[in-house]
Amino acid sequence: MNKRGLAAKTQNEMKLSFPSLSVNEGIARSAVAAFCAQLNPTIDELADIKCAVSEAVTNCIVHAYRDCIGVITLDLRVCEGGWLKIEIKDKGCGIPDVAAAREPLYTTDPGGERSGMGFVVMESFTDRMRVKSKVGAGTTVTLFKRLDGRG
Repeated sequence: MNKRGLAAKTQNEMKLSFPSLSVNEGIARSAVAAFCAQLNPTIDELADIKCAVSEAVTNCIVHAYRDCIGVITLDLRVCEGGWLKIEIKDKGCGIPDVAAAREPLYTTDPGGERSGMGFVVMESFTDRMRVKSKVGAGTTVTLFKRLDGRG
């Protein structure tokens, strides 16, 4: 991704798939952090990325696969210009109204235990976020972060 939001050439990539078990959220965070190391990120940049990925994976676990275990896929790419592109995909229930779901405090949690801030958090820790979803077919969250790093 460049300054105009256009796709940049991929320099390295990694794909990881895992079951939607809550214990795997930490594995996803660690894998993304290890992959990002090649860009020599600052501690703050790394913390931002880990937080955004954690929120996205947790959304898959809690919302996409409410009553079953499904597969979550991370597709990570390092692109020209220090851009990191992270896609978090599920094949769960999908989001009926993406625009509403991106609003602060929106939640579909009938028990009211969720804050409804997941997308807001993801967006605040990245440079750009895209959400595509189809009811019954799943959701893809794409996060873009430019890493200035220490190099």
